[in-house]
Amino acid sequence: MKRAVCSWASVVMIFFFAQSSAQKMDEERMNRDLEVTENILSTIIKQKFDKRSFFPMEIKGEYREGLGVTFRLPYEINGPMIWNISPGMTVMDGRSFSYSFDLPDGEQAELTRVLDEEMRTKSETIRGTGRAKVASGRKINTDSMRAVSNDKVIEACKEFLADYGDLITQLPNNEKIIITNRGEGERIWYGAFVNSSKPSYLSVEAIKSDITQFRQGKMSKEQFLKGVKVINSEMDDELQPDLELLSSIFNRLYRRDLSKTYFTEENIYYERLKDYGVIYYMQVFSSNQNEYDRTWIMPTVGLNGLSQAERDAKVKALYPQFERDIKTDILEYGRTVKSLKPEEVLVFNIQITKCQDCAIPASVEVSVKASILSDYGAGKITKEAALSKIIVKKGSIQ
Repeated sequence: MKRAVCSWASVVMIFFFAQSSAQKMDEERMNRDLEVTENILSTIIKQKFDKRSFFPMEIKGEYREGLGVTFRLPYEINGPMIWNISPGMTVMDGRSFSYSFDLPDGEQAELTRVLDEEMRTKSETIRGTGRAKVASGRKINTDSMRAVSNDKVIEACKEFLADYGDLITQLPNNEKIIITNRGEGERIWYGAFVNSSKPSYLSVEAIKSDITQFRQGKMSKEQFLKGVKVINSEMDDELQPDLELLSSIFNRLYRRDLSKTYFTEENIYYERLKDYGVIYYMQVFSSNQNEYDRTWIMPTVGLNGLSQAERDAKVKALYPQFERDIKTDILEYGRTVKSLKPEEVLVFNIQITKCQDCAIPASVEVSVKASILSDYGAGKITKEAALSKIIVKKGSIQ
């Protein structure tokens, strides 16, 4: 009997170490896949421009459970690097770059002259030999330069997703691959363009399951590309009183003393995107843990001393009500927004409270067209009809 117990213990230990090793190998494989695909994406983007160009292109990929893989494009994609518009190298901020693409007739020579003047006055100022002067002359159409650049980057990103997205083998089918020039966490934007105060916003994303179906021949390339979500917009940094007001409304509405489900402890911020709409970023929580006895407190429902299992059960039970409440609140208070065009959208990107094995989404995106909000506010459609037109996209299930 004793020998049997020892043998069983050995089996358990072997199983444990095997599982740990497998998990470690999965993480190693994910890191390796990211390293490889970072290089592939960088190469494809370079190839969409001048093949002789060798400018810095460090793309960073990261995996976040419940969301997927995010590739962040570098600052130099369409930022403060100066494009090469004549033979030779252009130097900016102490670094040399070679880069080229076609501009409308007449703009290349003028842009060359302006940039040369800007570089000369900058150099003189650094040496202390003169005051910086603002380059005179006709304004360069930097918008056309940006449009050319963005179109090429988007084309490269689509090609990458279609042909190489399946190389991220550890990514679950319900998670995404996102390529963006947006920074992590805050309103940090890559792409402050030369002579422009409004940086661009790029985001290209696809669901892994769509990539898999396309690679397996179950979906045509046309169908796949149609499902790729692309945002090519411009960051509007002008103060929008109605958008600020809506942010303050939800900041107050979902504090722990007013919310009946989940609550927020951080400010809700927004980003206004030209010809697209506005995206609000929100993170909600469900509970706090007591430091002394490690039990849980759920302030919005007045519960204390909950065990982990009790807390998780209650969190799971509250999710359907939270989804109903957030849709209703977006409808009721979203109609206070007047600065959106009818075809633009109001979007709430919400990170949901953590609850392992609770079968609730890790994130949810709730969106509605401004025209729906306007029609509801004017009494043209009923509340039920308006709610039915609000789109809810759930992230991976926890």
